[in-house]
Amino acid sequence: MAVQEGTAPDARTDGDGPFHRLKPNAVGLLGVVFMAVATAAPITAMTGNVPFMVSSGNGIGAPASYLVAMVVLAIFSVGFTSMAKHITSTGAFYGFISYGLGRTVGLAAGLLATFAYIVFEPALIGIFSTFATTTLKDQTGVDVPWWAFAVLMLAINATGTWFGVDVAEKLLVALLATEVTVLAAMAVSVALHGGGPHGFSLDPVNPVNAFKGTSAGLGLFFAFWSWVGFESTAMYGEESRDPKRIIPKATLISVLGVGVFYVLVSWMAITGNGEAEAVKAASSANPLALFFDPTEHYVGHWAVVVMQWLMITGSLACGMAFHNCAARYMYALGREGVLPSLRRTVGRTHPEHGSPHIAGLAQTVVSAVLLGAFWLAGKDPYTGTYVLLAILGTMAILVVQAVCSFAVLVYFRSHHPETRHWFRTFAAPLIGGVAMLAVVVLLVSNMGVAAGPESGSLVLKATPWLVALIAAAGVGFARYLKRVSPERYALLGRTVLEETRER
Repeated sequence: MAVQEGTAPDARTDGDGPFHRLKPNAVGLLGVVFMAVATAAPITAMTGNVPFMVSSGNGIGAPASYLVAMVVLAIFSVGFTSMAKHITSTGAFYGFISYGLGRTVGLAAGLLATFAYIVFEPALIGIFSTFATTTLKDQTGVDVPWWAFAVLMLAINATGTWFGVDVAEKLLVALLATEVTVLAAMAVSVALHGGGPHGFSLDPVNPVNAFKGTSAGLGLFFAFWSWVGFESTAMYGEESRDPKRIIPKATLISVLGVGVFYVLVSWMAITGNGEAEAVKAASSANPLALFFDPTEHYVGHWAVVVMQWLMITGSLACGMAFHNCAARYMYALGREGVLPSLRRTVGRTHPEHGSPHIAGLAQTVVSAVLLGAFWLAGKDPYTGTYVLLAILGTMAILVVQAVCSFAVLVYFRSHHPETRHWFRTFAAPLIGGVAMLAVVVLLVSNMGVAAGPESGSLVLKATPWLVALIAAAGVGFARYLKRVSPERYALLGRTVLEETRER
């Protein structure tokens, strides 16, 4: 099943009714890059993860962890982008794995990826609400309940998806530009002043130090966690211009650009404080001092105030990007008729905007229900909702990334012998897949520490089982379809653009 580019969203019909597609040519290379970088949320990754890595992970070796993660993810991306040159699918992992390892594994991976992006949005709403209530109270004295900000973010995300990816792109560009600027200002200022109180040191970027410290595994896991969502570039292929060229470029730019930025900012934050002082600041009652102190000293107090507000907008951008990802996965599963009713609901696109508007509304409802459930359970929006759902989603997406690497291996063994390459289609996906499995092991072994005060939570204990259950449900349902409805089974993961379909 394929759609000819340039047709109206509902121009194609088949036995089950109109076949809908997303708006073509809606976003260019920079737009796809911004959407992917937004899911990484640089300011949230830096201020949320680095202090914890420094205090409880690999200490001053945190920047080295980002260096190691960047190399591993770049190798993973080589295989991922090799497949993207042959297949353009809104389902991204779902489509890639379906072609590589078969429809059954593809559906299991598609459900896991959808589930991951579904839970990421309420997770980010939790941290957004925390940043918003804290900053507003500290700087204005106004005390607004966190759920009011949660409702606001739900509304913003739903509206952005309704009006299409080009509208979401404009919002994300504005939000990302400001948060990247203030972090870069701190890093550049420290560098221009010749380093911190003890000058420059290469120890924080020495790869050996990534494997030292209180818990090197925990530090490395948080480094990989900081990139979650970079692979979302592939799901915008159907809406981008020249996807076979743009998606591979956007993926590598996202991985390497974000990586260099993470290494530089975390290195300068530690250098700006001084190595011993950085560990002390990160371990204090206010771990954000790791960033606030050098920012105030080298840039000015105004930059600290701006940074606090940008932590709010950065988490908003990240949540918005994940909302778009979840909606597109729902749409990809829906338009193929995994369940016939989905074709008529989440599988539809807006007649004017070409957006997955119903899938976006469905994601909003699911997020609201999850937030309500955690609120009724008395969970803190940050230490409870954000941490628990982020760990759950991260485990699911890391498993899918590992499976995708092996799908690339298999795909190029049986397809396109003319483009097979010892590194791009064999060594890179093999190394990437094994590395991703290693990160899953790091997550499982450090899950309790990463959850902090929620280490005894039932949700945390159930996390591996939930991931396994969803994967098993995907396998079971695919086998059921193959037996009772082979024509529907044949469609799984096979919707690609006509001009970029697998050949």
